[in-house]
Amino acid sequence: MPKYTCIDLFAGAGGLSEGFLQSGCFEFLAHVEWEKPMVDTLRNNLVKRWGYSEEEAKERVIRFDIQKTDELMKGSWTEETISTYGSDNAEKVIKEGIDGLLGNKKVDIIIGGPPCQAYSIAGRAQDPNSMKDDYRNYLFESFVKVVDHYRPKMFVFENVPGILSAAPGDRLVIERIYEAFEKVGYEIRKPNDMKKSIYSAADFMVPQERRRVIIIGVEKKSNHSVEEFYQSLDSMKSHEPKRTVRDAIGNMPKFKPLDKPYKEGNRNISHEQIGNEIISLHKARYNNLRDINVFKVWIEKSMNNASTQEKLEFYHKVTGKTSNHNKYRSLEWDKPSPTIVSHLYKDGLMFIHPDVKQLRSITIREAALLQSFPMDFEFIGSDAYCFKMIGNAVPVLFAKNIALSINKILENDK
Repeated sequence: MPKYTCIDLFAGAGGLSEGFLQSGCFEFLAHVEWEKPMVDTLRNNLVKRWGYSEEEAKERVIRFDIQKTDELMKGSWTEETISTYGSDNAEKVIKEGIDGLLGNKKVDIIIGGPPCQAYSIAGRAQDPNSMKDDYRNYLFESFVKVVDHYRPKMFVFENVPGILSAAPGDRLVIERIYEAFEKVGYEIRKPNDMKKSIYSAADFMVPQERRRVIIIGVEKKSNHSVEEFYQSLDSMKSHEPKRTVRDAIGNMPKFKPLDKPYKEGNRNISHEQIGNEIISLHKARYNNLRDINVFKVWIEKSMNNASTQEKLEFYHKVTGKTSNHNKYRSLEWDKPSPTIVSHLYKDGLMFIHPDVKQLRSITIREAALLQSFPMDFEFIGSDAYCFKMIGNAVPVLFAKNIALSINKILENDK
């Protein structure tokens, strides 16, 4: 049976793409992403796990700044664009753009989520101007342009709940998004109804409480309404107990802290693995002795349950510094993980492993498993970049359920 054709914008490492591929209902015509480690990761996954040739992967995964939307779609790249991205892309893409990849094929679905830092409440709190001047506030406009050009049956636009309260230019961005899609002939839920579009990945068998806004859009002349798709997605919620940290990483090889950390090349080593099982990207990151002692006290005293004031006083006691925000948190075995975030690339202090004998933060592989990436999914880049791309990804099982819910509605048209 023919599969629905799909384009993934702001594809990242491919969480959305992987979930849609796992559904078995979609084939991808293009994935667009501009950060090289993520592009390399996505291409590698398509080759090693989905049987693409190297050339196919290079052609389909386009490394590009989506703000240059016309060049992306139509090709004929400028000399400046070629000098920046040319060596990372196939000649066909440079000359003909996505249009050339499509040939006579119609695009059925467009999926993606613009970078969320400008919409996140945490990001706005840390910016002196509440991210109002951040160019990422308006990347949705590029998404709208691509939708308008290819006229898919429907689209999925994923983002953080903070997008519903973000107001760059002192006007709610969700109102701008609603009007932009309305103008090009697509229906989404009205801004006042959009809170109903917040979902937690934990309701879809992802071992993580990750809340995201899923904006579903449908062409106005479609036989289907927006609410049909949301009803279908609601029906995919699991009735089983939520998956936990223990379910996801409880059987991973353990580590123990060393009495004397040492240096191996340029890498500081503070833990050693117990046993000989080798799992890629499952390496304990370096933690200094102070942090190791903090982890022990934090877990033994169940300080996740302490008051905010107690946590801030504890931070001051162990570091001599003051902060308005708690800096430590441990995962809990029998609960889903809190949201895996890209801040992990800086440190893992908010993701302390729950085993008091290990006294470490989570590994790259453990972060990926909590995002429901398959064990054999390879991430390419520095350790920091691996944490960053995992934290920015859509959980794979959540994406798969979104894909299956869409297929359930569209297959009635066949």
